[in-house]
Amino acid sequence: MPDHPLVSLAIRSIKYQLENGRPLPCPDPLPEEFTTRAGTFVSIKKNRLLRGCIGTIQPKYANLAEEVIQNAIKAANKDPRFPPIEVKELDQLTISVDVLTAPEKIDDTEALDVERYGLIVRSKGRQGLLLPNLENIKTVEQQLKVCLKKGGIKETEPYELFRFEVKRFHQHNPGLNEQ
Repeated sequence: MPDHPLVSLAIRSIKYQLENGRPLPCPDPLPEEFTTRAGTFVSIKKNRLLRGCIGTIQPKYANLAEEVIQNAIKAANKDPRFPPIEVKELDQLTISVDVLTAPEKIDDTEALDVERYGLIVRSKGRQGLLLPNLENIKTVEQQLKVCLKKGGIKETEPYELFRFEVKRFHQHNPGLNEQ
């Protein structure tokens, strides 16, 4: 089964950047499914452990293709938690792409479900975000705690909650060199 076109685009973007030192050009002509605009996250794993994850909550680029290209490159090279990905790692990586719905303000955590909704917590210009349906997040309380920590927000501070859904596309054949 071939990878979803957005996953294939993310994989090509990472390889192209590593090989050429510049971003992959946006597909031209642009396939119809890439013309929409949405926030996206690109997650990179190595041996089932996170190796990079960067994204946009709201669309930042002209189209979905450009959003995925830019976020794939940033996930590979700019995630401050990890060193940049090297060519020798490519065949050990797996990629997923999440396309986000627009964030929806909610009054409390009763409106959450960790498998269905991602969470954004905002307070005084800071924010923490967590994607839905993550392996190690089992409860809404855990999801909230991680978001607060990511945003540097104390539980005692006033904060706003936003939920969003994602369409998640996974790489079917692990290892970038198999493409």
